[in-house]
Amino acid sequence: MYQAKGNVTGQQYLKNSLHSYQFASNLQFNERINDLKEKGQKIFHLGFGQSPFPVPPHAEQVLKENAGRAEYFPVKGILELRKAIIDFHAKQDGLHQFTLENCVVGPGSKELIFLLMSVIGGDVLLLSPTWTTYKPQAVLSNHKVFVIPTSYEKHWKLTPAMIEKVYSENTIKENSLLIFCNPDNPTGSSYTKDELIALGSEMRKRKMLVLSDEIYGRLSFNDNHLSLAQFYPEGTVLSCGISKWASCGGWRLGYHLYPSHLKDICNVVAGAASNTYTSAAAPIQLAAVSLLQYDEHSQNYVKHCKRILHRVATFCCKKLSSCGVKVHLPSSGYYIFPDFEVIRAQLEKRGITTGSGMCDALLEEAGIALMSGGPAYLHPLDQLTVRLCYINFDGTKALKASEAIGLGEHLPESFVETECSETYQAINILHDWVEKQKKL
Repeated sequence: MYQAKGNVTGQQYLKNSLHSYQFASNLQFNERINDLKEKGQKIFHLGFGQSPFPVPPHAEQVLKENAGRAEYFPVKGILELRKAIIDFHAKQDGLHQFTLENCVVGPGSKELIFLLMSVIGGDVLLLSPTWTTYKPQAVLSNHKVFVIPTSYEKHWKLTPAMIEKVYSENTIKENSLLIFCNPDNPTGSSYTKDELIALGSEMRKRKMLVLSDEIYGRLSFNDNHLSLAQFYPEGTVLSCGISKWASCGGWRLGYHLYPSHLKDICNVVAGAASNTYTSAAAPIQLAAVSLLQYDEHSQNYVKHCKRILHRVATFCCKKLSSCGVKVHLPSSGYYIFPDFEVIRAQLEKRGITTGSGMCDALLEEAGIALMSGGPAYLHPLDQLTVRLCYINFDGTKALKASEAIGLGEHLPESFVETECSETYQAINILHDWVEKQKKL
């Protein structure tokens, strides 16, 4: 057999910018923790954002009925699904500017975000903290990235002043893309009407292209989600899907909605789709129609899920706040972004000076799996922040309990302890670990 001579390695074929490119940090972390659990280690996994709830039964039934559909569907998605998407956002978000021609369905919104980054010519602006995948996608699509720091005091939200600052301190291309997540991952924050109006005005002044990732919009605890596309319609590409509110993450179906005057971008993205993934899976598209028609079954399912999430989030924040951890109550979704500054001095005595070092200690000493704010979420490495996913409970059990109580009644105070016991135990253990550190 022929043997290669010399120092031939795969590195020499890679782009220089990708020599240190790595696996998606959240997926890699999840696989590592699941591997440890399979080996018998007791771990409370608070580090992965996957819905704990079962797929809505009516959608699962439609998927079963169409499992034999194996044909290639239209690149942008079947007409029935795109119509359901347009109607869904018109009714739920008051958005009437989108058309069937400017809707693109794909195998997850993540793929569509990457394709958008791949076809634009400007720079990419990201918040700190932000979701783990945005920056790696920007690097893979060969963009210069500018990071906009946010703060605990501002609830981790973007402000017009922050946009002004990053533009005044850097040379940023005019045709650049801002990735805006609302409700936010990893912080759980959402934006008010006044905040979105002010941001829209600043974005308009700078002619910014904005990808508004609203994948958690339907899980707004108080039913008050507002889309940036209402306040900056001409420059906002709306990104959404069924992975979070419908618990269909593994089905891989997302979509983008473009304003009509950005149809050229939409068509190029669709062209890129035709030359990469071709189309989203046929059975999944057909099942998604039943979800996005958003009938009484879907609506009640969402109502139960989000009141459970709200109850769990409230418990987590109260418990962590009671031991001095700084944390804001989220307004939607699966996450909080607590800051453990209260134990910095004690951790430094142990030689722990970073968030990742603290997370390593938590995993070893308390069996709590968390991802630190930096580097994955673009937060400074020396900050003692983490993304905490409060969804490591049995969602099927919790959903059945909520349905038995009925939407006409509030969930009892004891609900988290009795129906979401894994999360209840994890947060109590985390609380006790913090208290133990404070005594060092």
